[in-house]
Amino acid sequence: MWPLLCKNSVGIVIVSLTHKKILLGVTGGIAAYKAAELCRLLVKGGAEVRVAMTDAAQRFVAPLTFQALSGKPVLASLWDSASGDGMEHIHLSRDADLILVAPASADFLARLAQGRADDLLSTLCLARTCGLAVAPAMNREMWAAAPTQRNLEQLRADGVSVLGPAAGEQACGETGLGRMLEPAEILAALPMCAGGLAGKRILITAGPTFEPIDPVRGLTNLSSGKMGYAIAQAAAEAGAAVCLVSGPTCLATPAGVRRIDVRSAADMRGAVLAELPSDAFIAVAAVADYRVDHAATQKIKKSGGMTLHLVPNPDILAEVAALPDAPFCVGFAAETERLAEHAESKRLKKKLPLLVGNLAQDTLGQDTAELVLFDDRGRHPLPRADKLTQARRLIDHLADLLH
Repeated sequence: MWPLLCKNSVGIVIVSLTHKKILLGVTGGIAAYKAAELCRLLVKGGAEVRVAMTDAAQRFVAPLTFQALSGKPVLASLWDSASGDGMEHIHLSRDADLILVAPASADFLARLAQGRADDLLSTLCLARTCGLAVAPAMNREMWAAAPTQRNLEQLRADGVSVLGPAAGEQACGETGLGRMLEPAEILAALPMCAGGLAGKRILITAGPTFEPIDPVRGLTNLSSGKMGYAIAQAAAEAGAAVCLVSGPTCLATPAGVRRIDVRSAADMRGAVLAELPSDAFIAVAAVADYRVDHAATQKIKKSGGMTLHLVPNPDILAEVAALPDAPFCVGFAAETERLAEHAESKRLKKKLPLLVGNLAQDTLGQDTAELVLFDDRGRHPLPRADKLTQARRLIDHLADLLH
């Protein structure tokens, strides 16, 4: 079987699924029509595909469509078992390398997060011993709703790969996040396909730093760490050995990632230098530019004012990039205006092969981001999407440059 070339947002990804067994779950939603093309691409890539459909999914696309594309009967009911012992929901999940649910409706994500097992597809997901990936598809308000976001956080904590969604025009006529990724993008983002960083050591910084003024006060910033943690997850999915040096955050460590907690810029610098050498260094952390010259050892009492003497913090990225045996360095530039001008200037000044630019007011603390990649080949805009999707796009681009 020849490898399949899938074009995503930043280039061509070679996907080989030979001998892989994938259970494709289809739930109810207009995006179910895209699942037919996804099934075709999976088969074309060499995978053996079994399709399981919910009752709602069958109202959008006929099971016969997937039977023709996969070459196998469609699984539709928990009570219709092809095996003699009535344990098809166990046998199928044991035989699969991956369960992929696309589209994954808001209702199905909720049931998955709760551990429900009241139909064939939800039972397969609960009884699985293989990986699970979901490609959400829903109205933008349903996606942004607090219950949906809580469910997604639970699923990610449970090790489920969430692919997308993308932003754009929706079937209801509204525009925003909630569109299912295109089939080629899903294929390129599958955890089992992402091997572009296999054998590589990737060092990443994330989150803010905290520079103490006294034992109870300090200087910090609005960085949530979400982008850095998403990049760590994407790098681990791509097969890398990932070390994440993190400032203070409330985020869970991504699966397969080794995490080192730090507080100040000086702490972060020490941890980064101790972890070198690495194949790539991705400096995502919002490191404070300044710190107090001498932090007070006791709480400073109110006395009508406070005067602080600030001194520059070390530029960790510049220091690492200037090393004789420097790793491939990736910088981040959070600007508030003239993004292209400031980002490219920073990249050239620090002699970085790759820099990621964004407007701080549109990204810091948020769940989505619109990014622009700057390298020697020019500018590569990444349209707005959730941060994990952007992280996977960035890792694809990084893997291409490293190779």
